[in-house]
Amino acid sequence: MSVELETSEGVDESEKKSSGTPEKENHTRMADLSELLKEGTKEAHDQAENTKFVKDFLKGNIKKELFKLATTALYFTYSALEEEMDRNKDHPAFAPLYFPLELHRKEALTKDMEYFFGEDWEEQVQCSEAARKYVERIHYVGQNEPELLVAHAYTRYMGDLSGGQVLKKVAQRALKLPSTGEGTQFYLFENVDNAQQFKQLYRARMNALDLNLKTKEKIVEEANKAFEYNMQIFNELDHAGSLLANETLEDGLPLHDGKGDMGKCPYYAAKQDKGVLEGSSCPFQTAMAVLSKPSLQFILAVGVALAAGLLAWYYM
Repeated sequence: MSVELETSEGVDESEKKSSGTPEKENHTRMADLSELLKEGTKEAHDQAENTKFVKDFLKGNIKKELFKLATTALYFTYSALEEEMDRNKDHPAFAPLYFPLELHRKEALTKDMEYFFGEDWEEQVQCSEAARKYVERIHYVGQNEPELLVAHAYTRYMGDLSGGQVLKKVAQRALKLPSTGEGTQFYLFENVDNAQQFKQLYRARMNALDLNLKTKEKIVEEANKAFEYNMQIFNELDHAGSLLANETLEDGLPLHDGKGDMGKCPYYAAKQDKGVLEGSSCPFQTAMAVLSKPSLQFILAVGVALAAGLLAWYYM
């Protein structure tokens, strides 16, 4: 397969007539970007669907506090993604996929943030180190390699229109959220009448992008990078979860033997109040006590939110 292979659009009639064999049709179909993404991220899907976060979420084992934090993670992610989409709305490698009215989520997420945290929500949340790296990657792509922005947009929005609807129902049932949509505005696409038809349109537009095979392969690589970021966060959270699981509770606070080097702890947040960590060399001694602190909250939030995105891929 030539690295200069283009989409079927632009091929003259004589070429179309000579390419009607099943082998040629299959060859062309597999060169479609949507097919390359599906096949190229299959292994990542398999890994994602077996994470503890995905399994627990699907079973409805999600606490309201964590769901609130997941909303926070989504807010930072989509703020970055949609900023770069707006920047590249006229770029030929992305313009056909620019659907701000139908897809953009920042406004909906703002409503959810106000519902969960109140009007002063912006003063209560901040972006964690892990989330910052992902956000920085999105900004880098948007500003330096905008053709790769397709990978992030497709992964997020198509997933939201697919498995995201399942997650909405799970969250409403498990957390007893209002059926009228408060707290789950993120999942409501008011300007998409038929999600299945819209996804077909989006994939068709994506497949029609004038990209050679080399660029398409780079987009698949970028999608897998997004999964890698997710899995790294899951690994960190699994480690933190195993430590917290060994804690014993007394008056709602975890007890710890005090051993451990705070400087080596990946979840130590330098912005936490000194009084909270005073007398301890390891932040896990007061992990539950600082769950109200945005810096530690967001680490959990990112894990849940990214798990939701990965689960959404699984249902596409």
